[in-house]
This record gives sequence, C-alpha cells and structure tokens, in this order.
Amino acid sequence: MIRLFYVISLTTALVTLNGCATYTDLPAGTSKEIDGNGASPIVTKESVMVRGDGTNDIPTTDYLVGPGDILSVTIYGRSDLAGLGGKGSRVDVNGTIQLPLLGSIQVAGLSLQQIRDRLQDAFKQYLRDPSVVVEVVEYKSHPLYLLGQFKQSGTHYMDRSINLLQGLALGSGLDSTANLRGARLLRDKKIMPVDIYSLLHDGDQSQNVWLQPGDTIYVPDNSLQNVFVFGAVKTPGPIPMKNGQLTLHQAVASAGGLGSISYDKNVRIVRSLTPTRGELIVVDLDKILAGEARPFILMEGDIVYVPKSLVGTWNEAIGEMLPTLHLISGILNPFVQIKYLADRW
Repeated sequence: MIRLFYVISLTTALVTLNGCATYTDLPAGTSKEIDGNGASPIVTKESVMVRGDGTNDIPTTDYLVGPGDILSVTIYGRSDLAGLGGKGSRVDVNGTIQLPLLGSIQVAGLSLQQIRDRLQDAFKQYLRDPSVVVEVVEYKSHPLYLLGQFKQSGTHYMDRSINLLQGLALGSGLDSTANLRGARLLRDKKIMPVDIYSLLHDGDQSQNVWLQPGDTIYVPDNSLQNVFVFGAVKTPGPIPMKNGQLTLHQAVASAGGLGSISYDKNVRIVRSLTPTRGELIVVDLDKILAGEARPFILMEGDIVYVPKSLVGTWNEAIGEMLPTLHLISGILNPFVQIKYLADRW
C-alpha cells in the first residue's frame, strides 16, 4: 500500500473555512496518513471536445484583386496607356482603377485573367487587336494580422491562398514566451475552433485550416498566468499563479476564503487544455482540507467555481457560471469562449 503524509497549515488551507459549521479545523502541523487509493480528491473528470464545422474547402487558386492592390496594365506597343506613368494603378475603395481612354474600370473581386479579358474587350473600342497583360505590383487587399509573441508581428498580406501553417510562418517564428495553449485564430470577431498547439506540437493536420483575408492569429505570452475563482468566496476574481504554481485550497484562500457557511464541497473546475479540448472536473474540497487527500494542482486558466448550494448536473453548474463567465470573457482561455459563450450571448 502506498502511504502519503499531508501536513495542514492554518495560514493556508484552513483559513478558507472560517465560519463553516460542517468542518472542524485541524491544528497547525497536523500529519495524517493517506493510503494511495484515497489520495485523489477528484470526484469526476469529463473530457470535452469542440468540433469544427467541417467546412475547410480548398479555396480558389486564383488571387482575387481587391481595394489597395496596385495593378500593372501593359498594352503591347502602347506604353502611353499603362496608366500612372507606368507605375501601376491602385484599386480604390470602390474597387475600380483609372486608365487612359477607359476611365474607371471595375476590377475588385476578379482574377487577373478576368481583368485582362475585361480590359482587352474595352480597349477594342480604340485599338485594333489590343494585347493586354495585367500583373499585381503590390498586394494590399488580403491582410493577415499576426499579434502577440511573433518575431515579426503586424499586418502581412497574402498573395495567394495560404493555410494556417503558412500564415504562422509569415511571423518568422515565435519567441520563447509564447503560450501556444492560449493561441487562437479569430475570424469575423469570433474565435475559430482551431487547435494551434496540436498543429505545431502533434502535427495534427486537421487543424491546418485555410485562412481567409482579415483573419487574425493571436499568440499570448505566458508571463501573466491566472486562475479564476468565484462563487461562495469573499473576493471572487482572477488569482495570479506565482511561479506558475497554485493549488485549489491556496486559490480559495487567496480569494478571501469561503464567504458563507453554506457551500457545496464539490467544487467545479473548468479546465482549458487547448482551444478545442478541455475538462470538467469535480473536486472534493473538504476532503483536501481534512487531510484525507493530496492537494489539487491547478493549471493556468482554470475556472474554479465554489457553489453556494448543492448543484446537480454540470448543465446546472454551467448555467450558474455563465453570467460571470460572460463578464470576464475577454480574458478567458479560448476553449471556454468557444464552447460556452459563443452561441449564448
């Protein structure tokens, strides 16, 4: 039989139970013997996955011109008709370019071949058998935003259809403080169910989605590591992890301890592993504080909820958490936002 010894300190764990009528404080320095079978405080653990919508069709291979792009239009034998002194014509906000003889020509949303055909037909009014060549001098209409811990963060422009790996490569790599578990792909102000961590660390090519113009890839740093404690505690909110380490009873104590004599000992923990994988964990807090189980180690981004009364199913627990999760959604890990907040608010 495996035997463990667990020392309780009044200055850490037991301060969380001030006023609790169902628990008797242990003296400081108490040593209790725990056998290996009863050492874990976990009551239940459930893995949760977020699935993508399955729409990752290969985009068209043709680059579609848009506002901001600069086009070079060359007509064989007529250099005077190239526009802007041969430097090219910028597509304006209306999606048009200005050319001699033709004036405004709509080009946005068209491929180079389609633009060439359109210009060739238009120039036939003035020239006999015009031979037109259209090229992109500068790509400016398909931005990709790389934010966070990239070596070259900022706005990059796609000159073709690229996937997530190719988009990450535009940032010339990540620095040593990158937190890939919190990395996310944002599209139309929503976090996409894409696991950048699994793509880079496990080679999961199912996460190598095609990017769209306007996408943002954000990779946070690992310097600010917090857990979030709320429910039946005196001062709910984010709790910093000193040196990246924190136990459940330390987190509850840091949140001011239990604020009521009435609480559910089965603490709920929502854990984000990656943007698409998480865990729902129920931990017996009283068992830890009674010295009957070893401390429960928290992970960065854990959401700790101490119910004020008995809670049945996880659906009920999530329902109680949602108002608070919504208030702090901007600083939560992407898994929680995708799974529980995206379609509810």
